[in-house]
Amino acid sequence: MFLLSALMILSFFSSRGWESWDVEHRPLIPEGMPVLIDDDLRFEDGPAAPRPAAVVNRWLRELPASGAPAPSSWENYARALNEWIEFLAEHGVGLFDSRERLKAGLSRYAEHRAAGPLKARFVATTWGQHMSILSLFYRWAINEGYATAEPFTYRAARALFAGTGREVQVNLAVRRTPKPHVTIKYLEPDFTDLFRKALRGLAPDGSDDTGFYGRELTRNGAVGDLALATGLRLQEFTYLLPWEIPALPPEPTAVPIPLPVPPGITKGKKFRTTWTSYEALAGVHDYLELDRAATAEGSGWRPPRRWGEPLLVTRPDARGGLINGVRRSWESLVPAERRRLVAPGGGSCLLAVKSGGGPFTAWATVFERTSARIRTRFEPRFPHVWPHRLRHTFSMRTLEYLVTGHYRQAARLVTDTGADAALIFYLSKADPLLVLRDLLGHSTVLVTEKYLRRLDTTRIYREAYEGAGAAAGLTDHGEAENEAAAEFAEDITAGGA
Repeated sequence: MFLLSALMILSFFSSRGWESWDVEHRPLIPEGMPVLIDDDLRFEDGPAAPRPAAVVNRWLRELPASGAPAPSSWENYARALNEWIEFLAEHGVGLFDSRERLKAGLSRYAEHRAAGPLKARFVATTWGQHMSILSLFYRWAINEGYATAEPFTYRAARALFAGTGREVQVNLAVRRTPKPHVTIKYLEPDFTDLFRKALRGLAPDGSDDTGFYGRELTRNGAVGDLALATGLRLQEFTYLLPWEIPALPPEPTAVPIPLPVPPGITKGKKFRTTWTSYEALAGVHDYLELDRAATAEGSGWRPPRRWGEPLLVTRPDARGGLINGVRRSWESLVPAERRRLVAPGGGSCLLAVKSGGGPFTAWATVFERTSARIRTRFEPRFPHVWPHRLRHTFSMRTLEYLVTGHYRQAARLVTDTGADAALIFYLSKADPLLVLRDLLGHSTVLVTEKYLRRLDTTRIYREAYEGAGAAAGLTDHGEAENEAAAEFAEDITAGGA
C-alpha cells in the first residue's frame, strides 16, 4: 500500500535547543540536513511499513558517509526526490510502485520536463543530474529492501580513463548533451583580460570606463584575479581570512606561490595546497593594506542575531587567534563561523568587506553584472561568467603551462632566488594531470581526466606538440599543410575513378 500525497514539505534540520526535546542524547542528524515531511506532518502509520518520505530521509542521512559530504549536494538530492515524489503522487503512482507503473511515470515525467510548462522544463544537463540522483536512490532502496523495482533501463558501455578501460552502465533515461567542444566553459586569454579590466572599471584599452560608476573596484579586481590564479571554488575564496593569505615574496617570481586551502572551507573538508601568481598575490596585498584597511578599521559592524553571537578575534596570527578568549586555529572554522568573526580593529574578518566593514559574499552577482556590462558596452559575444567559470579558466591555463613546460622553465630560472625547492622539484618531475589533480582538490586523477574531458583540452595538446616540433626544427607547417591537402586530393581522385 502506497501513501499518495500531492504535497511534501522540505525542511532543514537544526539541533538548536535539542535539550528541551525530551530526548536523552543529541540527535545524530547532521546540521542542515534536508528533511521531507508529508503534509499531514506524520512519518509513520503505526506498525505499517515506513512512509516513502521516511525512507527518503534515511537515505539522505547516509549521504555524508556515502560520497556526498557537501550540504549543498544534500539539498539538491532532496529537492530532486521531492519533485519526483510529488509528480508521481499527482498521477496516482507510488514511489515504490511496480516497475511497469514507475516506467510509465518516468515517461510522463520526461515529457513534462522537456515540453511541459516553461517553469517546469529542464535543460539536458539538469535532467541528467536528476536522473542520476533518482538512480542512486532506487539502487539504495532496492539493496535495503524498501523497493522491488526501479523505473530505469540501462545498457552496458565501456569507458576509457588514462588508457584503462572499464565496464560502466549507462542510464537510457539521460538525454544526449552537446559534445564538450560545443559548450566551452572557460574564458580564452583575450576574454580573461577583458573581464579583469571590467572588474576594475576599465574599458578594453585599459582606460577608465567613463560610462560606469562602480564601487569597491580594487576589491573586485583583487578577488577576481585571486580566483583566476588559484582555481578556488566560490566558497573557498569567499571565506578566506586575511591571515591565511601568503606573504608576498620580496621579489617578483615566475614560479607560482603556494596557497594552503583550509579544510574548514573546502569541498569534502579536505586540506590541499593550490597556488597563485605573484601578480594576483600582490593585488590582494595592495587591497588589504589600503582599501580594505580604510573600510574596516574602526567599524562597529556586528553579525545579525540570526547568524548567532559575534565571535570576537584577538591576537590573530597566521595559524589562528583567540576567539571569545579561546585559542582556535583558522583551519577548523567553517563558513558559518567565519562570517561571524569580528576583527580586533573592527569590521568583518573575511578577506573581502563591503562599505561599513561587513563581510562581502555576493561574488556571483558581481561577476554576472560585470559580464553583462561587457556584453552591452563592448563585446556582444562575451559569455555569462559565474564563479566556477573562473575555476575552469584556471584549469585550462594551468594545464597549458604544465604541458608546454612554462613552469618547468620558470623553476629553472629562479632556483637562485630562494623559491620553494620542493615546489621546483614538484614542477620539474610531476605529471601535469597529477599536478592539476592536487591543485583542484580532486580525489583521484580519474576525476581530473573526466573533468578535463568536459573542457576543450585538445587545443592545448595540439599547440604544445606543434610548438615543440617547430622549436626543434621538426615541423614545417607549410609542408604539413600541403601533405594534408594532398591526402584529400587523393580521396577525390579515387572517388572519381
